[in-house]
Amino acid sequence: METARVLVAADKFKGSLTAVQVAERVTAGLRRVVPGVQVETLPVADGGDGTVAAAVAAGFERREARVTGPLGDPVTAAYALRESTAVVEMAEASGLQHLPDGVFAPLTATTYGSGELLRVALEAGATTIVFGVGGSATTDGGAGMLAALGARFLDADGKPVGPGGGGLTELAEADLSGLDPRLKDVDLILASDVDNPLTGPKGAPEVYGRQKGASEEDIAVLDAALAHYASILGPETAALPGAGAAGGIGYGALVALGARFRPGIEVMLDVLGFAPALARATLVITGEGSLDEQTLHGKAPAGVAAAAREAGIEVVAVCGRLALSQEALSGAGIARAYALAELEPDPAVSMAQAGPLLERAAESIARDFLS
Repeated sequence: METARVLVAADKFKGSLTAVQVAERVTAGLRRVVPGVQVETLPVADGGDGTVAAAVAAGFERREARVTGPLGDPVTAAYALRESTAVVEMAEASGLQHLPDGVFAPLTATTYGSGELLRVALEAGATTIVFGVGGSATTDGGAGMLAALGARFLDADGKPVGPGGGGLTELAEADLSGLDPRLKDVDLILASDVDNPLTGPKGAPEVYGRQKGASEEDIAVLDAALAHYASILGPETAALPGAGAAGGIGYGALVALGARFRPGIEVMLDVLGFAPALARATLVITGEGSLDEQTLHGKAPAGVAAAAREAGIEVVAVCGRLALSQEALSGAGIARAYALAELEPDPAVSMAQAGPLLERAAESIARDFLS
């Protein structure tokens, strides 16, 4: 019988385990049942929070910079670098994790720090930048990011408009002539699992504004402000897939920085070296905290399963909670899913005990697929 070679390529379990910890726990559980099993781990991410960590786990160098947080205070943000390729995660600079509990600033939160982080990557010599966008605290259409890179956004009196999407209501002139010239020589890849347009019923304010603390009135203000902003910078780009990613930072990158949009998991699998790892495997284990309808629309497990199915390699998944039918799983290329909720029905206990529970789930995978 052929020796089993397992590739663990799972995303984080949000709120309980990082992607690296998921890989460690799955490996421990497999080896408890099949001590000699060959396991290769490749933590993955889809462009959202955890993307830099996945790159570092794959051999990129972790670097840090002090940048402007979403509320204007300084924060420490990490990015990853390997040779001339940088992985920049906008959430590191402008993410919800930088907001104090219960404090939101839907109209004034800025992506300025994301622009500063991109500039730091340019200064480090990056000529390819994977710009992972997701988990943002902001809805400013990327105006803050562009300002940090040299653009000027002025009101009718020639003064800079205020921070955040709310400030764009007063926008009279956008001057992009001062943008960092190094951007022209960079391949900037907008990596996102979100393909929303900038505005409208499926746009950034309407779909994602509430999770950033926006009231219904704020959403209307932001939608109008972003539409006004796009009318000045380029309305056609506002309808492109990804323009609405991360509060519209996708739009700013597409319209002014020459970025090209790609599904985040596809980009990250390329960057992380997934194809050669897959070629060595006989079984792939993927997963994330919740396997649900969203998973099927560009999340990491769906991307991993699609690539493995193409290569003819069986895939199973681990998750905290499972909200997909076996039919939906099979359609995505996943033979079976193992949910922690089956072992511990109380969600709070399941999250608190995610590590040990995941090891038990991996033991079941080993018995079902390896022994």
